[in-house]
Amino acid sequence: MSRNPVSHSCFALTLLAATSLFSTAHAATASSLERGEYLARAADCEACHTAPGGAPFAGGRAFNVPGIGVIYSPNITPDPVHGIGRWTDDEFVKSVRDGVSPGWKHLYPAMPYPAYSRMSADEVRDLRTWLATIPASPNTVPANQVKFPFSIRALMIGWNMLNGPASAYPDDPRKSPEWNRGRYLVEGPGHCADCHSPRTMTFGLSKEQAFSGNVVNGQRAYNITSDKNSGLGAWTDQALADYLSTGHADGHGTASGDMAEVISYSLRHLKPADIHAMIVYLRDVKPLTSADGAAAARQPLPGDSTLPQQTNGARLFASACSGCHLPDGSGRQSVFADIAGARSLSADNGRNLLHVIMNGSLLMTEDGKQTMPGFSGGNYSQKDLNDIAAFVMTHFTEGKPSEHAFSDFTKKAD
Repeated sequence: MSRNPVSHSCFALTLLAATSLFSTAHAATASSLERGEYLARAADCEACHTAPGGAPFAGGRAFNVPGIGVIYSPNITPDPVHGIGRWTDDEFVKSVRDGVSPGWKHLYPAMPYPAYSRMSADEVRDLRTWLATIPASPNTVPANQVKFPFSIRALMIGWNMLNGPASAYPDDPRKSPEWNRGRYLVEGPGHCADCHSPRTMTFGLSKEQAFSGNVVNGQRAYNITSDKNSGLGAWTDQALADYLSTGHADGHGTASGDMAEVISYSLRHLKPADIHAMIVYLRDVKPLTSADGAAAARQPLPGDSTLPQQTNGARLFASACSGCHLPDGSGRQSVFADIAGARSLSADNGRNLLHVIMNGSLLMTEDGKQTMPGFSGGNYSQKDLNDIAAFVMTHFTEGKPSEHAFSDFTKKAD
């Protein structure tokens, strides 16, 4: 359904763009605290409001929005000076649902308030009630570095008129309760479209191409419509449930990059019934074809002796990669090292494959952290990394690697 330019998950939660949050007007009952914590997970708040190595929810994570500048996620802990401890309930609700923080300060759409407006005011108050219980942090967030004229926040008034925010909507009586719950989670707190839908000229989400995929932070957020070739239509319900709840599905590989972060902080904490509801809704999303589909998979023979070593990429894979992934891609010791059938091995000319080889990935699971190390900046040249990616594509798929594409991806990442 992790970040540099803007994410995923997160072309999304970048912001409660310069915020401070709390008062005790909303009673902190056990049920409201439980609902609030669950919503914080469903909305993936921690991922975007936590800087690398920083205190949870203390802000400071940088989001590089191409053409606009760098936006830092704010501190949303209950610290009264640096966080949001002095906000009233109504101020918090208006910020989350309308994109307007105290002082009539309009938030940027890196914060997915158009999606969060699907949550009711009471639900947002529950979220705030729970946030008031987390440890306060005095972390001071750097000032945003936004280019003119985007630095004029009043421009967001016009953006909102064109692109949102939306509003909470009633259930569709023609659909099942599962479908309605799934729509709420996917289009509301889950804000899946923020990464998986292309943007319009005004930087709003395209309704015509909703969920058909987009490039975020240099990675492809894949087509998640019901299309059977380039979307999720060929996945079984069990495979989708496994992937969304654990980050891995046999025959489809393991989540990496931004999607691994979404799994780690959000989806793996949701109830099985909610994961199923999301699947029910996604099954009903209009199928759209995209040009980033994966090539047909190959099934290499197992065993080190079957691993070809005629090329630089093959030799490097044998020495640096096969120890964990094995020559046939089935993975050693951990199921999360199983890459057989993974879409990232060939889709979009190997964009995500090269990204994870260069930068690595981290997935948090019930069994602990699953880490893929990044090889960029080590003892390997960029050509070496491109050669590994090219070998992986031809060894595990019918895909044809493009050195030109790899070069373009590398330049954009830099």
